[in-house]
Amino acid sequence: MRPISFLIGLLALLSCSSSSDTTTSPEPQPEAAYFPPLTGTEWETKTAASLGWDETALQPLLDYLELKHSKSFMILVNGRIVVEHYFNGHTATSPWYWASAGKTLTATTFGITEQEGFVSRGDRVSEYLGTGWTSMPLAKENLITNRHLLTMTSGIEDLANGDCVTPDCLTYKADAGTRWAYHNVFVKLQDVVAEATGMSYNEYFNSRLRDKIGMTGTWVVSGDNIVYWSTTRSMARFGLLALHQGKWDTQTIVNSSFFHDATTTSQNINEAYGFLWWLNGKSTYHLPQTQYEFAGSVIPSGPSDMYMALGKNDQKIYVVPSKKMVIVRMGDAADDVNLALSDFDEVLWEKISALIR
Repeated sequence: MRPISFLIGLLALLSCSSSSDTTTSPEPQPEAAYFPPLTGTEWETKTAASLGWDETALQPLLDYLELKHSKSFMILVNGRIVVEHYFNGHTATSPWYWASAGKTLTATTFGITEQEGFVSRGDRVSEYLGTGWTSMPLAKENLITNRHLLTMTSGIEDLANGDCVTPDCLTYKADAGTRWAYHNVFVKLQDVVAEATGMSYNEYFNSRLRDKIGMTGTWVVSGDNIVYWSTTRSMARFGLLALHQGKWDTQTIVNSSFFHDATTTSQNINEAYGFLWWLNGKSTYHLPQTQYEFAGSVIPSGPSDMYMALGKNDQKIYVVPSKKMVIVRMGDAADDVNLALSDFDEVLWEKISALIR
């Protein structure tokens, strides 16, 4: 008869053998987010093949972009460049205008100002600009808060006076908060920032936002507008900041709670609008220069969680959190002149979807 100690040892050995047979390899760790250095041209890349994309769909996408008068196109995934292409003599160092896509820069700068305690979105605009910044009756002017400028719900007449923002052009249409209308009056937020901080808007923007994420570029006065110009990569840097809800690597540029609010439905009139950001995947939306409510998503072929900086003549930043993706398009109008959205968005996303499947 075998000693009991021998049997116990044998059982222990079998147990260890069985345990080792079922040992599995550790799960691969998620790839860390990448942020390019603040200076220089270094920027990590990934291939479409490494992501399992259909590479045969890339050239048709680029052909379509070139056909539609594009100057540049970029796709970032988790911060790394997967696609970067320039057309018609445009280069990585060529500046181009953001048009209304730059509204999101102003919204973000306002968020930083609020974070630093200089302003509040609930404050009346007249607390900073003084009364008479419009030609509205004082009681109506005093209804307008910074939040109304962030959400395009100031109630100021939007069609008859074009982009003019002098007091004589800012006339009453409806009480603040009761009507959504796309309007250039958002630029008054830049004056609010300047008055609240005691710095010029450019100085504050450069020091608190632009330089902290390695962007280049400048604001240029164009008629009644002030328009941001930069390279495509600078636009992509801002998209990367937006993907990370206001954080650049380990540094918080603007707090995530503000960015969450900025990229969430901000009022009950236009579901597809946040704080100067457009939102996809909502049940209804409004377009500039119309009070008609459209059913469905802004870009049905695009991801439902996407938020967008959209500018005249198809300047675009698409941010897609579910895919850790930022997409930038700069150029002339794809078809007819437009303020923000166009049929181009829908077809473009069909072609992007064919690539990223």
